[in-house]
Amino acid sequence: MQQLNQKMFRATSANNWIEEVKDLPTPKMLFSEFWVENEICILFADTNVGKTILAVQIANSISKGIPIEGFKMEAEKQKVIYFDFELSAKQFQLRYTCQDCLNDNKYYKFDENFIRAEIEQDYEYNFGKDKVDAIIKQVEICSFENDAKIIIIDNITYINDDVETAKFAAPLMKSLKALKKKHGWSILVVAHTPKRDLTKALSINDLAGSKQLANFTDSCFAINKSSKEEELRYIKQLKVRFSALLYGDDNIVECNLIKNSNILEFEFKAFGIEQAHLKERTLEEKEQRFIEAQSYRDEGWTNVKIAKHFNVSEGAVRKWFNKAA
Repeated sequence: MQQLNQKMFRATSANNWIEEVKDLPTPKMLFSEFWVENEICILFADTNVGKTILAVQIANSISKGIPIEGFKMEAEKQKVIYFDFELSAKQFQLRYTCQDCLNDNKYYKFDENFIRAEIEQDYEYNFGKDKVDAIIKQVEICSFENDAKIIIIDNITYINDDVETAKFAAPLMKSLKALKKKHGWSILVVAHTPKRDLTKALSINDLAGSKQLANFTDSCFAINKSSKEEELRYIKQLKVRFSALLYGDDNIVECNLIKNSNILEFEFKAFGIEQAHLKERTLEEKEQRFIEAQSYRDEGWTNVKIAKHFNVSEGAVRKWFNKAA
């Protein structure tokens, strides 16, 4: 056998691994069970649903050491660096300004632990093929300079607008995972969902570049707009490694999107069932769905496969066919 100078793997018994790490501190919650320390987490939503608003609210909470009402936060007050590829400085300022206030509280007061970063206006860059590596390296440098271990990146599409393809999504997530492992950082990545069917429940498949992004993330949650009220949103947990999945179909978190004086934020309302917030299908849409399902069945698809395609239960598919029998 060929002798190698450097080993790629370290192998020891499972018991030894447990013994070595059992005294290390348990990661603390940053935003309930949705995101905990030392995780790469993805938050995604459609356009104008509020993903940036919630991401800033989470950063604000951690920087002050105060949990968002209705959610848990166990970590101590600390620095958070927010890489903002979404809003200009002026847009950010206006979002956290009270237009009608005539006193000193016109502008929302963030903690000095909240560090916002955007690309310098006069920065000369031509990333070419190495755009991902170049930006990730700058994220690493800037985070070190600001002594921040909590990193939020908004929006992942800026880093690579081809993130929906496996060719680009995998290297990006591998780079972020390497930063997490190297420095023990906690990373929240804001992403988007392509145009989706609002009658369907949220799933990991709604994440742009879902397979590769989801494979490399530790946790993932999403926001959706309720069909019941204009300002009503719900948050759903889609992937978790820290605990059991607590906030799924039958226990989503309902929130109102409100402008409270000089801050736009999510306000906890209650726990609920996702189905109650989904858009109702018209009779024509239901008939078209059944025709499509029937065509898949004729092609040999199982009920389970059809259910997965339509993001419904297998029992629901059986009901469609039994009703038509």
